Amino acid sequence: MDRLPLLVSVPHAGLVVPPEVKDLCVLGQGDIVADGDEGSREIYDIQNHVAALVTTEVPRAIVDVNRSAADRRDDGVVKTVTIWNKPVYSAPLHEKSIQGLITKYYEPYHKKLTQLSKSKVILGIDCHTMVAEAPPIGPDPGSKRPDLCVSNADGTCPDEWIRAFASCIEEAFGREVFVNRPFRGGYIIRSHANELPWVQIEMARREFMSLEEKKQRVLDSLKMFCFRIL
Repeated sequence: MDRLPLLVSVPHAGLVVPPEVKDLCVLGQGDIVADGDEGSREIYDIQNHVAALVTTEVPRAIVDVNRSAADRRDDGVVKTVTIWNKPVYSAPLHEKSIQGLITKYYEPYHKKLTQLSKSKVILGIDCHTMVAEAPPIGPDPGSKRPDLCVSNADGTCPDEWIRAFASCIEEAFGREVFVNRPFRGGYIIRSHANELPWVQIEMARREFMSLEEKKQRVLDSLKMFCFRIL
């Protein structure tokens, strides 16, 4: 079977707290799941159908690869609180520890994306799930979110591509797709768009269909998109 010429990134599927900070981390497994992109590992499990897929075992609550390495906010690259305002650590991390986490877990992720962008791919897709009712930390606290959102930060891919991408997802899911709201596109698509066109997809964590069905609809939409563009 020919693989789709796509580079897929799934940055927030990780659930394993790395040993470097395990003794200081006060989050339970439920907290880690709630802060990350629950269901994203299953929904975007399409590595056998695309040219390349990059993901990580490290939770978003520990190292967020969808942030700038210089982002030292509470919700930055190495977090101090979750999106639900729960403390991550029993004591502040030293800068040396933060740099160690970035070097070991963050930098390899971005190096992989850069390397793979040089392969035979036409588009990068950064894949997420989002809380259906927006959490305290985010661009839209307390609001009800749409089932599906795609983003290109107004420029990480051509306008006709984001319109085609949204149209294919709408056709595959039978649901309205919002463009650049509530999310306009994160650090991954913005920082790698000089290497390859990129889009971001966010799917609300509502049970409007099973994870397996969502996965099939994602795959159907990507096949449609590649057929139309190519």
